[in-house]
Amino acid sequence: MRQFTSIPALRQHLSTLDPAQTVALVPTMGALHEGHLALVEQAREENDVVICSIFVNPVQFNNPADLALYPRTLDADQALLEPAGCDVIFAPAADEMYPEPPALMLNFGELETVMEGAMRPGHFNGVGIVVAKLFNIVQPHRAYFGQKDLQQVAVVRRLIRDLSFPIELIRFPTVREPDGLALSSRNRNLTSTERQQAPALYEALTMAHDLLRGAQSVTQAKAAVTALFADRPGFRLEYVEVANADTLQPVTEVLAPGQTAICIAAHLGHVRLIDNLVF
Repeated sequence: MRQFTSIPALRQHLSTLDPAQTVALVPTMGALHEGHLALVEQAREENDVVICSIFVNPVQFNNPADLALYPRTLDADQALLEPAGCDVIFAPAADEMYPEPPALMLNFGELETVMEGAMRPGHFNGVGIVVAKLFNIVQPHRAYFGQKDLQQVAVVRRLIRDLSFPIELIRFPTVREPDGLALSSRNRNLTSTERQQAPALYEALTMAHDLLRGAQSVTQAKAAVTALFADRPGFRLEYVEVANADTLQPVTEVLAPGQTAICIAAHLGHVRLIDNLVF
């Protein structure tokens, strides 16, 4: 496994690859867990070369405190990636990716107006810029993203389409703990008590799923989730939405199989958690 911190060095290495080889990119911000490793393992099965980027992207954080709290565990990440099948780690410093603050502004239309777009102004501009830079640097054939960040997947899909990147986007199912909690780097910041409480998000999602499957309305399912968190100390529900799984726009009824997502975000103590279920 090779590791690069500079863009020219990585590009030089990639230029030596056989043009017939397929290259996969797994973008991460580090603090890796089994969910990330599942992406790498899937990429390993489907490609000749697997590149994992580790970069805590400052321009996608609209809350400086959130950026400061984001865990950084590069040594531990390196130890996990090679057994998972990673060939190359790209771990640049912020000034390598951004010699100057980016002036480019990306807007993802209706995706900016709902859920993560509405709650985190400017977040998807930052996501779009860093992903576009990584696509330009690596020029992968396939890129792998986890379903837990479903709206981010939609943003990357739009980026690929609108900028004509010749890249196949792979959405990998959310990986969960045995108690249902979606794996996330932010889970490291939960206290032991909060960790015991955190599976309430998955409980809420499955409850809403069952209500909708049982012919309850979208309004009734969302109200039940809101009521559940009203009785859970420590939680502050930010949103619960039933949406089109591709466009993330709210829907008033369940769509065809695979096209409806229940999405949720809540603060538990100082940690913000998100999750979703796709019918």
